[in-house]
Amino acid sequence: MDEQGTTLPKLVGIMRQLLGPEGCPWDRKQTLESLRPYVIEEAFEVVDAIDQGEPEALREELGDLLLQVVFQAELARSKGWFGADGVIDAICEKLVRRHPWVFGNEPVENADDAMNQWERIKAEEKRLRAERGLAPKPTGALSGVPVALPALLRAMRVGEKASAAGFDWLDAQGPREKVDEELRELDEAVRNGDKAHQQDELGDVLFALANFARKQGLDAEAALRGTLDRFSRRFRHVEEQAETAGRSLKNMSQDELDELWNQAKRSVRESV
Repeated sequence: MDEQGTTLPKLVGIMRQLLGPEGCPWDRKQTLESLRPYVIEEAFEVVDAIDQGEPEALREELGDLLLQVVFQAELARSKGWFGADGVIDAICEKLVRRHPWVFGNEPVENADDAMNQWERIKAEEKRLRAERGLAPKPTGALSGVPVALPALLRAMRVGEKASAAGFDWLDAQGPREKVDEELRELDEAVRNGDKAHQQDELGDVLFALANFARKQGLDAEAALRGTLDRFSRRFRHVEEQAETAGRSLKNMSQDELDELWNQAKRSVRESV
């Protein structure tokens, strides 16, 4: 298929046909609300494809995510709000407006400076929209972070927003010391046996770790996903070894489990 046959207008046309009187019954019964879980699911499948490093999988998942964008836009168009063209026009205008160092004469020194300028422009846009009655009045620097984000990712974004507002440590040593401080407080809460207090202190430890990752230029969400992937591969190896021996993990001693785990670490590391 040539490039002309894969343009956005073609996708919009297909979506309109699916939503038309002779279209698909399932598509026609969907609403903006019913599609919410699919938007989230497709976004995470894009992340999975990125982590796998498979170009074809990434191409497919980006297409699935784009479908959700067009689907939502067409439902919005049916309400008389906007269509896919309106979505594209709005993001194009925003990109130009928020990059005056590219499309204007306002210089920036580095990526951090560019991010700070972006946040400043974004905050000013919110203020102006609120003055015109087009949006709720801004409620602070953190108001733009979606509460529905996964908690670890939200922690990273909250830290970034607070930093852009001037509330941050000078370097990674600050949050690293905070990790130790919060761990001590967690230990104290455990000794006291107060579950609610333990929950609070555990959250503080995780947030401190997210801030340390941010200051180190690390992606805490990606780091945890990587650890979970490694654990899953190693755990499956442990299961397979136990199955081969005709044993159940539940009936093994701690020493036997440790030995299987060490074997898995060596084996999986060598096979990767």
